[in-house]
Amino acid sequence: MAEGDAGSDQRQNEEIEAMAAIYGEEWCVIDDCAKIFCIRISDDIDDPKWTLCLQVMLPSEYPGTAPPIYQLNAPWLKGQERVDLSNSLEEIYIQNIGESILYLWVEKIRDTLIQKSQMTEPGPDIKKKTEEEDIECEDDLILACQLENPVKTLEFDISENQPEIEELPPIDHGIPITDRRSTFQAHLAPVVCPKQVKMVLAKLYENKKIASATHNIYAYRIYCEDKQTFLQDCEDDGETAAGGRLLHLMENEFFSLR
Repeated sequence: MAEGDAGSDQRQNEEIEAMAAIYGEEWCVIDDCAKIFCIRISDDIDDPKWTLCLQVMLPSEYPGTAPPIYQLNAPWLKGQERVDLSNSLEEIYIQNIGESILYLWVEKIRDTLIQKSQMTEPGPDIKKKTEEEDIECEDDLILACQLENPVKTLEFDISENQPEIEELPPIDHGIPITDRRSTFQAHLAPVVCPKQVKMVLAKLYENKKIASATHNIYAYRIYCEDKQTFLQDCEDDGETAAGGRLLHLMENEFFSLR
């Protein structure tokens, strides 16, 4: 192991120990060897109205030259609200390059939840979904982002540095596999911006068999070179944690190719 890697590993271990000591049961280990962790964050520990789960993977270059790979999981978090929170976390990283930032990220998210709680009260549906998300954090630590509609709710602000891509990318269709009277088929497309994700989904849903499928899960990851981080999201479509697991596999594949 190189000296730099050993130093990063030691700093990561110290940060992990500190996070576990500070947040107790809110902090949980998904994969210790792969440095994947999840923390449940609420506006109020005793009487939570808004809850979010932050899943992070610590690359070997963190905290020296790379940020954590992260995923924000909450049934209510989508659209501009998700973009704004992601931008806030990335700003914290940019302002603290080379420093340990997990604590800053968690407290920023908590501040956001507190502000949200002060501005609005969650309705019955949101309360129910928040309670369900809490259970999933405990029972299934690799969580999926839960969007209500994979086409209509897929809304993003595209960075000025990202090119406008109007062309539909090529879509590869896997061979259908049948297991226990259920049929599965994979579809793969290279995308470089969120707009292309919407285009691919819209194209796939033109197929009546796909549109009427019981569960259409998906995940995507787009590397933002200017910020040296990933824009990513996933969809369960009713199959608990399926989209999150798919995204997790994509994250692992990225690290295995490095």
